[in-house]
Amino acid sequence: MGGCKVNYSFTGASISPDIKTITIKNFPNYAALAQPSISQKFTESLRDVFTTQTNLTFINSGGDVQLEGSVNNYVTNPVAVQGNQIAASNRLSITVHVKFSNSKDEKQNFETDFTRYADFPSNQNLATVEEQLIKEINTQISQDIFNRAFTNW
Repeated sequence: MGGCKVNYSFTGASISPDIKTITIKNFPNYAALAQPSISQKFTESLRDVFTTQTNLTFINSGGDVQLEGSVNNYVTNPVAVQGNQIAASNRLSITVHVKFSNSKDEKQNFETDFTRYADFPSNQNLATVEEQLIKEINTQISQDIFNRAFTNW
């Protein structure tokens, strides 16, 4: 009774047992108006998701699976315009370009953009809510990347 063996986790992830290491490179910021620390914050968020949801060992380069990319867009726009032409809320959107490489199964490789957003009341200044919004959006995008890499969605 030989054959393939797949590890399952409570997150719904299926990671082949021959995948033992992961490399997550820093995601540089190429977005025009982003906070200077967005690169570091996003990279840490992504590493946190993979640390808490897998048993993979992080290595600096040459991991069985590798993630690299960049923060490409960081923008605020008005949404939910009221009758008086004033926005009731604003939206912070972040887009991250990701390249995922699986050296054990190249059919799993992908390269795509992930975008998430969070709304905040227009009577609040972005600077007062920005840290929390960035954290929320980074967590969502990181989870989306994890799901795409290991849950085949």
